[in-house]
Amino acid sequence: MLFDRLRRFAVVLEGPEEGGGGPGPAAFSPGQAVSGRVELELAAAARVAALRLRAVGAARVHWTESRSAGSSTAYTQSYSDRHEFLGLRHTLLGTPDNGEVTVLPAGKHEFPFTFQLPETLATSFEGKYGSVRYWVKAKLHRPWLTVKKVKKEFTVIEPIDINTPALLAPQAGAKEKLARAWYCNRGQVSVTAKIDRKGYTPGEVIPIFAEIDNSTSRAVVPKAAIIQTQTFIARGTKKQKSSVVTSIVGDSIAAGKREVWHGRALKIPPVGPSILHCRIIQVEYSLKVCVDIPGTSKLFLELPLVIGTIPLHPFGSRTSSVSSQYSVNLDWLSTIPEQPEAPPEYSAVVSSPEAEQSLAPPCRSELGGVLESPFFAYIQEFRFRPPPLYSEIDPNPPSDNIRPRCMTC
Repeated sequence: MLFDRLRRFAVVLEGPEEGGGGPGPAAFSPGQAVSGRVELELAAAARVAALRLRAVGAARVHWTESRSAGSSTAYTQSYSDRHEFLGLRHTLLGTPDNGEVTVLPAGKHEFPFTFQLPETLATSFEGKYGSVRYWVKAKLHRPWLTVKKVKKEFTVIEPIDINTPALLAPQAGAKEKLARAWYCNRGQVSVTAKIDRKGYTPGEVIPIFAEIDNSTSRAVVPKAAIIQTQTFIARGTKKQKSSVVTSIVGDSIAAGKREVWHGRALKIPPVGPSILHCRIIQVEYSLKVCVDIPGTSKLFLELPLVIGTIPLHPFGSRTSSVSSQYSVNLDWLSTIPEQPEAPPEYSAVVSSPEAEQSLAPPCRSELGGVLESPFFAYIQEFRFRPPPLYSEIDPNPPSDNIRPRCMTC
């Protein structure tokens, strides 16, 4: 039987990170080509009807809710939906539905394949009520035997560039709340908060600028947290699950006092990116500033966040693309002394050929095209020494023999 002859049957992916053949799933981006092979190792010759391959990517949601139809009647309502991103089929061996059989000799056999991922895909995700998964499945069809199946999952990460105007825009807000107890007004608590931008990546630190004003008669405690909200949609109904990703707690604010956060740091832990363009699954983030008010409900201020995959450019989104186009050789700047030298005589600067040569900027051949860069015009300015300091003493005083001029003539 073929069960006794089949030693190995596996799908190997040659991912872009050279990790497709390992135990973990390979990672790809939308629009990339996925290449791999199906490996067969036979102990003896075997008859094979067909070897087929299927690539699938889909989002699925499912949950149940218990409902009551009366005092003694209850039933369970089920909600499910599926959205497919990828569905490809290939026949690697044999002709479909023609009944022919191929005899494979003993030994190792490899069947390569490649396919293109669509340009729009959601990031791989695993949640309580749904998931986004991608996999490649191979099926080995044999005469008079059950179909042998093997499956290999892979990860897709949708790129989210935070270097866009919408994600670089600052986020700010303000909220206030009256503290009441037994219908008595105990004062007001107000909070204003601001963050530098909307988009961040895992590992970054969010500086929080906030002002909490406690006008009540009791102490309050401010907090800040990053909240992840998973939204699952099926048949027009939504199911949400929120969780705290990370949080910080501020100092207690006494009655009638105010506290100011001058960039309180909140670091983003390793989390999955936002999922914003899937029809049935969404993953969103927000920064919530909370104030615990004794005797009444909490005061919440929420600022939206987007967790991306492409971090902020080192020189900012506007200048990084320009500066990356130039390869500037600035080795000649190492000759500039860190401490400024004493200014020489002005006559020595303007008349000495040696001094003029040392102060001249590098020639065009040495710079290798750097003259086209905007950096050169800026660097050239501070290479010239300043003129001598201004002196109150006239180096050419007037002679005493000159008769003073009469101011009335």
